[in-house]
Amino acid sequence: MRPTGWRRSTYVVVGAVVALLVVVLVAAAALVAGRESDENVAVDPVPAPATADPGVIAVSDSADVPTERGLADALRGVAADPNLGRFTGRITDALTGKQLWAQGADVPMQPASTNKLLTAAAALVTLDRDARLTTRVVSTSPGVIVLVAGGDQTLSAAPAKEDTWYRDAARISDLADQVRRSGVDVRSVQVDVSFYTGPTMAPGWDPLDIDGGDIAPMEAIMLDGGRTQPVSVESRRSRTPALDAGRALATALRLDPAKVTVLPPGRSAPDGDEIASVQSAPLMERLRQMMHASDNVMAESIGREVADARNRPRSFAGAAQAVEDALDDAGIDTSGARLLDSSGLSVDNRLTAETLDEIIQAAAGESTPALRPLVDLLAIAGGSGTMSNRYHDTESGRAALGYLRAKTGSLTGTNTLAGIVTDESGRVLTFALLSNDAGPTGRTSLDAFAATLRSCGCR
Repeated sequence: MRPTGWRRSTYVVVGAVVALLVVVLVAAAALVAGRESDENVAVDPVPAPATADPGVIAVSDSADVPTERGLADALRGVAADPNLGRFTGRITDALTGKQLWAQGADVPMQPASTNKLLTAAAALVTLDRDARLTTRVVSTSPGVIVLVAGGDQTLSAAPAKEDTWYRDAARISDLADQVRRSGVDVRSVQVDVSFYTGPTMAPGWDPLDIDGGDIAPMEAIMLDGGRTQPVSVESRRSRTPALDAGRALATALRLDPAKVTVLPPGRSAPDGDEIASVQSAPLMERLRQMMHASDNVMAESIGREVADARNRPRSFAGAAQAVEDALDDAGIDTSGARLLDSSGLSVDNRLTAETLDEIIQAAAGESTPALRPLVDLLAIAGGSGTMSNRYHDTESGRAALGYLRAKTGSLTGTNTLAGIVTDESGRVLTFALLSNDAGPTGRTSLDAFAATLRSCGCR
């Protein structure tokens, strides 16, 4: 039986053509109307309106499978590129699961952000796709309210009607409106961050990455993922994300933000009356944004959701263990895995090409239906997410545009890629490629290797 997740789509975009046609017709009408009324003007008949007939065309089950020898011959040159450094990988046939090519596939390597595949897969097999995170405000004593964190890193301080960084994000302004409607006389704001436990920075993280915009200390509440300039791609992250959220609520309530306090680690707010609450976007929307933007903060947050559901501590270690447990239960071999976070930012993480390719294989087949959405979460070569600006520069790369989907990974000296590609005959292949100690063109060398799978003619 063919995998249900694999289709080649053909799209016909006609919006711009229709718009241009309308402009031409309006201009022609204006020109005719502006002439002397006694002028005899010949006007061409209006052409038939443009139409679209988009369709999804299934790949053929009978398309030829690349031979192992043909694939090895085609890949020999690109695999020998010294800029790949230490290079491992595995390529398999999506329909049968047969391994077609492998090099050091069982060697643990630094995975960078392909680690997010594990977090996404664990979330899909563990959590409800409509799951949301709730942020509450409780009144605990006269004049005191507590912002109770529930793990939502997408909460936004953006005013109403202004765009938020994360799609469908909850807003501080909505919490403030509910607090005002409650009639509670608020004089001070506290923040309860007890929902998360353990350190706020993982082993192998560089604190400089906070200013670089890659991560924020993992506290149980943030504004716009900890971004200090939410609408800027280049924004650095905050070193005090939970305090920032409390101060934003105080500001919205016209209180002194300097008087906001964060409760000590491990201390939760006393019992009180809930006077306000907001919820995040559903899990699937958050997964989509996490994968396409390779958002480290969201990956760590979702990892802790998995930990919570599996009764593990909501910490780096608890989340990593929960992710491994979920994958083991789904029948995915995690041998050789060493996970210290859920995002892949730690330089001490290790994964094998076998594990990464098995996850893609599971998403391709029918044995684990819960993983099928993972295919849609992969960025498209030249088209979306972290792949949008890749594969445009070479002939082989351009041939792969739209036919290759993958999760990318990048750290200093490390480039990784795991996903699917439809080759020229219409056969779908899965792959996982890891390059450590890479040279200066390591990323483009890795892309060249992957692009070869599209057009190698390996029969």
